Amino acid sequence: MMRSRRLAANLHDLRRAAGSLPDAIVLLDQDQHVRWFNHAAESLLGLRRPQDRGVVLRERLHNSELAGWLEEPSPEPLNDVSAPGAPSRHINVTLLPFGARQRLLLARDISHMSRLEQIRRDFVANVSHELRTPLTVIHGYLELLDPEDVPHLAPVLNEMRAQSKRMGQIVEDLLTLSRLETQDHVSEERVPMAPLLATLRKEAEALSQGRHSITMENMANIDLLGSPKDLHSALSNLVSNAVRYTPTGGRITIRWERTTEGASYSVTDTGYGIPADHLSRLTERFYRVSSSRSRDSGGTGLGLSIVKHVLGLHQARMDIRSMPGQGSTFTCCFGRERLLEPEMHESRSAET
Repeated sequence: MMRSRRLAANLHDLRRAAGSLPDAIVLLDQDQHVRWFNHAAESLLGLRRPQDRGVVLRERLHNSELAGWLEEPSPEPLNDVSAPGAPSRHINVTLLPFGARQRLLLARDISHMSRLEQIRRDFVANVSHELRTPLTVIHGYLELLDPEDVPHLAPVLNEMRAQSKRMGQIVEDLLTLSRLETQDHVSEERVPMAPLLATLRKEAEALSQGRHSITMENMANIDLLGSPKDLHSALSNLVSNAVRYTPTGGRITIRWERTTEGASYSVTDTGYGIPADHLSRLTERFYRVSSSRSRDSGGTGLGLSIVKHVLGLHQARMDIRSMPGQGSTFTCCFGRERLLEPEMHESRSAET
């Protein structure tokens, strides 16, 4: 009898503790019937006692983003969605296995973090816009000064021009990132890959100035559906990075090919390579493996962040493989839903 009382007391304490947590907790059976939920689930998910005990959760939340997510066999965590019980709040949701064929739904309120992230985006966008005009003026006046007129200041003027140009590029990249972060979709246009690949090769050769061997392999013979401007920006970033970080005499291969998942665009170089512990952070803003090498090459530290956001808007992903001293391969993987067979007149012009 004493043991039963202790177990009952412990269970009561556990329920009280779970009930007072700020995260919403919902216990579901194998058919997603609601068995129990805490107080936070009432405010975040809109559940009500006692009428919602025993209901099917996906049917109860049929007007929210969670309904379709709950229909998936093994749903991945859902990030930054509106809370069904409080649309002005944002939540992250996870579904975990629990006990014998049961599941536990956890929803965390991230409204404060979302507000801070929006403040950061607005700050970056506003500062970038404000910096663009004075930098344009400074760069314009520097262009008016001829180093030949003041030979003793020639090195200083050349350095000022280079740094002014670099600062201008950083501002433009920040503005591009701000635009991409506020987008939730891209234009749905045909992007002819044959001419785009030809353009990317010309840009690589112009940047290389004959210092590298550049090879183009178009084995896919297929086009993409998406934003021509954004895709060109992302794919060009990978090419320019390969040129910048590959020593003179190195090889760069640009490849467009079909895969089992859809198609992939990859850029392989024989450059310095990247240590494994840096790979997971490469797409962070301003993250640099080698600060001095990045500055010497003229990089802004924002290129891979732009690539990541562009691919995300096209439901694509980036795979990075690298070995120090042996080079790197950056691969953009596109799903079948983004592929388009080339139009006949495009195929004929490409052949000619």
